[in-house]
Amino acid sequence: MSSLVYFKKLSEQPDSIRYSFGENPAEMGRTLTVDTASRTSTSDDGNADYTFLKASRKINSVFEERRQWPERGMSVS
Repeated sequence: MSSLVYFKKLSEQPDSIRYSFGENPAEMGRTLTVDTASRTSTSDDGNADYTFLKASRKINSVFEERRQWPERGMSVS
């Protein structure tokens, strides 16, 4: 079984970044916030499910590679 999650940066503050995410790029109705100091993410709806974890991990992985927060992206597994 494959899994897809898409994400897109919505806003950036000095201490946090907000992303929309979802399983369909046309309907990314959920959001998460990344604390840029600790690099921890919080689901804005309080639901830390698989889709949230997948988006959060991919965002941090891209940051680790490039040393800048991604504008958008996707994760496939």
